[in-house]
Amino acid sequence: MKVTQESLSKEHHDSGAWSDLPLDELFRQTAAEHPTRLAIADAPDREVWTGGAPRQVTYEEADREIDRLAAFYRTVGLATDHVIGVQAPNTVDAVIAILAALRADLIISPLPLHWRQKNVLEALNSIGAKGFIAADRVETRDVGVAARDVAGDLFSLRFVFGLGKNIPDGLIELGPMLAEMGDGLEFEPSQRPEPANHTATICWSRSGEENVPVTRCHNHWISAAQMVIDEAHIGEGSSFLVPYSLSGLTGLGGGLVPWLRTGGTLHLHHPTSLANLATHANDVKADVVITPGPLAQTLDRKLSDHKTTILAAWNIAAPHPTAFVARRRLVDLHIADEFALLAKARGPSAKMKAMALGKHCGPNGCESGPTLLEISVTDAAEGLGPALLVKGPMVPDVGWHTINGENRSVQWNETGFLNTNISVELVEGGISGFGIPGKYALGTGNLDAVDLIYAEYEGVKEAAAFVVEDSILGARMYAALVPEQGQVPDAGAFFAYLDAEGVDLAKIPHRVLILQSLPRNADGSISRERLTMRTQRLPASAVA
Repeated sequence: MKVTQESLSKEHHDSGAWSDLPLDELFRQTAAEHPTRLAIADAPDREVWTGGAPRQVTYEEADREIDRLAAFYRTVGLATDHVIGVQAPNTVDAVIAILAALRADLIISPLPLHWRQKNVLEALNSIGAKGFIAADRVETRDVGVAARDVAGDLFSLRFVFGLGKNIPDGLIELGPMLAEMGDGLEFEPSQRPEPANHTATICWSRSGEENVPVTRCHNHWISAAQMVIDEAHIGEGSSFLVPYSLSGLTGLGGGLVPWLRTGGTLHLHHPTSLANLATHANDVKADVVITPGPLAQTLDRKLSDHKTTILAAWNIAAPHPTAFVARRRLVDLHIADEFALLAKARGPSAKMKAMALGKHCGPNGCESGPTLLEISVTDAAEGLGPALLVKGPMVPDVGWHTINGENRSVQWNETGFLNTNISVELVEGGISGFGIPGKYALGTGNLDAVDLIYAEYEGVKEAAAFVVEDSILGARMYAALVPEQGQVPDAGAFFAYLDAEGVDLAKIPHRVLILQSLPRNADGSISRERLTMRTQRLPASAVA
């Protein structure tokens, strides 16, 4: 299914930014040229956080599995352009399941790991999903059981597949099923024209008060990855260590697709600590490691190979970058929710430079290449600052044909830019980053909307969500609660309330602070900066 306007597709092809090679064909080509090269490797501690022993597969082995699984999808009745959801951590099995779906001309909707059953049900229902692939568990959460319950509530969901070891009844366990069917599964590739122009994924924007479906074709993804490859000077056959979930622009655009483009080795990781990430990178001698931007300086000190390139990912919820001189190549990867990314090498300067408005074609010296991203901002309105506008070969389409998007906040404007509604700060030389620190929460959107959820708890007069820097995730969300007179909120009961309401895990705070009043700015708005500063000065025992 194509959703990009034909005139725009032609423009991108004519510029050289788009091609005719879909993502799975990139993998197939590398498998033909380097069959014995290690393609994908699980983290050695896989069994700690999901089911199944760690695996490693060569390109030849993985390509064979992808072919068989693609044939299996078709055999059970999944047809071209059917949508299947995926909610699984970073494993070899998950990558093969995704590539097999793309090879079978299916559309993948990778769902954030922190989404609960309620979020998953709403998303899959809204896009008319026909299938769902779920892990058995992610750490202590029984994702497979939740997937089975989603299938019971969603009539259109015909197939629910399980990945891992302890798959609950009601799910089709992919591993044993493929082994049982043996070599009888033969895949015949389709011959549809312009395959790379067809929709590959439906991801989910979470920067506003609503979850917006974001559709990317294969070429959208390849254009985003090209920005990263060019700026970081990533060579053919490089090894990548990716700790980000393969459910959004950071993990897919900054990790999975650059790996496909360069035909190297993908080392998968599930984040538990920065020390664990550094050890994993050192053990596998990774050429490229992605890390949250706030943790880049510490990771830089812990890596042993000076040739390793760090991709420091800065999302719209990230704090202002710190100034430091890296010991190795450092590339700042700015992520505008699910709408665009911009890669900029830090160079010898200790400070991150402003992002210039206008066209971005790649690193210095590549100005004659195709424009991969163009940045602009809206005019500031009364009470509102400028918002980010983007367009170019990597910028996705928004909405989906099963969803009425007339009232959607993210819209195209008359000049061909996508208005992301992400607030940005204008500085000399452009904008300081995508987003404004303290305004957004990681993976869950505008903090004002989260305030309302917290304030609905009985006995709470008002509440505020705010972000505090963290040594594992880069940033965590906290809650400040102001009780009604005579009330003493219990933190344990507050967490139980959020859990019972099925609140998205990203909206559940790491800790809770009880205050007599919320600090305010001169205009009466909540001063989240003062909340953050106050919390970072407190001992851990003072925060519930």
